[in-house]
Amino acid sequence: MRRMKRDLDLDLLRTFVTVADNGSMTVAANLLHRTQGAVSQQIKRLETALTCTLFVRGSRGLSLSREGEQLLEKARQLLRMNDEIWAERAEHPFTGMLRIGVPYDLVNSLAPTMRSFADAHPLVDISLTCGASPDLSQAVDDGRLDVSLVEYPEFAADGETLRIEPLIWVSGRHSNASRKRPLPLSMVDERCAFRPVVLGALSDAGIPWRTVFESGSIEATAATVRAGLAITTWLRSTVPSDLETLDPQIAGLPPLPAFSISLRTPPATTAAAMKFSRLLRESFSAATRLTPITGEATGRRFASGMPA
Repeated sequence: MRRMKRDLDLDLLRTFVTVADNGSMTVAANLLHRTQGAVSQQIKRLETALTCTLFVRGSRGLSLSREGEQLLEKARQLLRMNDEIWAERAEHPFTGMLRIGVPYDLVNSLAPTMRSFADAHPLVDISLTCGASPDLSQAVDDGRLDVSLVEYPEFAADGETLRIEPLIWVSGRHSNASRKRPLPLSMVDERCAFRPVVLGALSDAGIPWRTVFESGSIEATAATVRAGLAITTWLRSTVPSDLETLDPQIAGLPPLPAFSISLRTPPATTAAAMKFSRLLRESFSAATRLTPITGEATGRRFASGMPA
């Protein structure tokens, strides 16, 4: 007996992912340029086809059901493969604007991919926005960025995780700043994704702190740390070679959680953004193979936080 052919409607899956990412059918409708009623009907059609409930409505709005959570990542994979196939089959060169976002500390990591893309697609005008991760995430949601790297605590990651890295304490060589109280901190930006995690860990540990410097410039933050005026926190792969990582137990500091470096794109993306996203995945995958990212220190010695 011949089995019935069953195909998933990718348009329904795209609507599902957009609603899941935004927790709202109204927001999804605006992003997809549809009415809220049309979006609601598409979700109902998908639920009927899969014979399950994908969303539950609570006091805080829509949330994914158990079946919805199981479907979400697979739906992302299907849509990504579909979009990449169409992008590769495009017969005309990429043109127009590509708006890229990146946190301050990942600019250097992004540079090779930008150069590779620019060389391959010279007709595309690249616009780069550096900012704090919460602002970049919002810019993607609002459609002001075509693709962005965003840093999230691992337990609250959104988008596509490219790599997980430990967040570590960083000090200048031979500095005793980590032993001072209140603890002198140098933070890149008051909106930095690391800030609430770091301050929460210090608060839980009962360690008073004070801000020595806050700026959108990571170079200026590094300068205050090099001068021994403060300590800071960075992802392990971004720590400059002339600074030292602190062992929390030896330095009397609380441990910090790992962070996800995530790739974010809006639901309705461009062929150029899809190509750039693929290059980013390849770049991060290659870097991880060359230098595995773990919670253990490799390559740099731990500093005690006391003068050497």
